Amino acid sequence: MGKFILRRLAVSIFILIAVSIIIFCATLLLPGSPATAILGQQATPERIAALEAEMNLDKPPLQRYFMWLGGIFTGDLGTSTSTGGPVTDLLGEPLANSLVLMVLAAVVAIPVGILVGIYAAWWRGTKRDQAITWVTLILAAMPEFVIGIALITLFATSVFKVLPAVTMSPPGSHVWEFPSQLILPTITLALVVSPYIARMTRATMVETLDSGYVEMARLKGVPERRVIFRHALPHAVGPIAQVVAIQLAWLAGGIVVVEYLFRYPGLGVALIDAVNYRDVQVVQAVSLLIAAVYVVVNLIADIVSITANPKLRS
Repeated sequence: MGKFILRRLAVSIFILIAVSIIIFCATLLLPGSPATAILGQQATPERIAALEAEMNLDKPPLQRYFMWLGGIFTGDLGTSTSTGGPVTDLLGEPLANSLVLMVLAAVVAIPVGILVGIYAAWWRGTKRDQAITWVTLILAAMPEFVIGIALITLFATSVFKVLPAVTMSPPGSHVWEFPSQLILPTITLALVVSPYIARMTRATMVETLDSGYVEMARLKGVPERRVIFRHALPHAVGPIAQVVAIQLAWLAGGIVVVEYLFRYPGLGVALIDAVNYRDVQVVQAVSLLIAAVYVVVNLIADIVSITANPKLRS
């Protein structure tokens, strides 16, 4: 187990380095110059050249990449061109806000998805199972911004008007100090993630419930509820953990659209603003953070799968 984790960590570091190369090359393709975006179109060539020298934009791309990579390993993500301050200070609060939203969405979506999938597998072949299948299929096919707009229309504008449509926290306060502003973004993300978890849980549980050891437990007179939660569910944890990891990893990137829709002050809004202002250092830092979340979440899912399945441990 320890050797597997070490190997995966080594592969994860290699993947992050490869991703950093892709991110750096992609930022080079952004139209326009960051210096021109900061100083404006009326700036003189001398002022633009001076700012580019200050931002190290006059150096070769390969040298700039290694300077950026070295800063990552020392905890220095660079200087924001829009604020003039360190990127770490700029992204501190948005990162915390995004983590709060992701955790809330995961806390809601994972139990709901697993329980709905177990319920559908319990009543497989019935109208209840068919209804759950159709609802989860429809939700899985809908983009997150469509679900978000529907929830805003239903609960924030023309129907009930019981929740705020956008996040409007006073300056100097935290978003979690106003729980009502977190409800719609959390429900939106949960409705996007939970259908996939429910469908995978149902498929895995149906296969597990047909296995020999479950049939033996039933023949011994074990109650059906205990058969499901004590005998079937532990053997289905592996595939469920994988799909949960994929959905949690999606939250790291898909949260950008939801945050922009609700004007939630997280990494998504910070990334969009950084692209608009050609703040290359912020774009690179946010993109690398999202990639790191993908790698870490998938590593945890692999560890959970191996721990839950004795065959994989050998």
